Amino acid sequence: MARKVSKGSEGLFDAAVCFSSVVATLNGFPALSGVSLEVAPKEIVFLRGGNGAGKSTMLRLCAGLIPVHSGSARVAGVDVSDRSNRRLLRSKVELLGHELGLYEDLSVIENLEFWADINRVERSSVRLALEKVALPERTYGLAVSELSAGQKRRCSLAKIIIKRPQIWLLDEPYAGLDTGGVAIVDSLITDARHAGATCIFTSHDQKRGQSIADRTVELSGGEIVPTSTLPAPPQKGVINAE
Repeated sequence: MARKVSKGSEGLFDAAVCFSSVVATLNGFPALSGVSLEVAPKEIVFLRGGNGAGKSTMLRLCAGLIPVHSGSARVAGVDVSDRSNRRLLRSKVELLGHELGLYEDLSVIENLEFWADINRVERSSVRLALEKVALPERTYGLAVSELSAGQKRRCSLAKIIIKRPQIWLLDEPYAGLDTGGVAIVDSLITDARHAGATCIFTSHDQKRGQSIADRTVELSGGEIVPTSTLPAPPQKGVINAE
């Protein structure tokens, strides 16, 4: 069942994400067209839709990587419409996308220690994160360029664990992972929620996405598909989009 979003003392929604009639354009094309959506703190939301539906655009907008053309958007309490807030926003969220944000010529340890340093986190968190993603110790000293696609994905997941953002934005987090890696992602998402984080993710595996999420939001042509037109999910997954 979807979590309720309550109003704060100033009448504003205490939502992790609050979009109101948001329009975002890419090369002059409306990638998001009047999207209104609220995501509660500690909620896990699965974004579903075909290629070009607007899923990645929504995640990138939440991460402050795409400007709001019109409408209003708040993420982790930050006004995303104000581009001067990007640094503050990025301290509160983290996006794992198709680009993993790893330096290919640096080792696994060097990448993650650098990441810990720039996020002002103790370097002791690096090995703990590597253990959580089950990356073999023999890979720690290898350059990222020598890793398999699945190992690179696990290394990138370790970055999110180290940073511990308020909001996890995961674009196809299961890509390139074996069965064990897929189970690790599921565990990381649920552990993050138990620690107080919110997670919004996409996946081509709709059955898995709906099984782990509190609800599913479907996008088509940059718009949210109304609840009444969606087929019933196999397990849980209640749309709560305006």
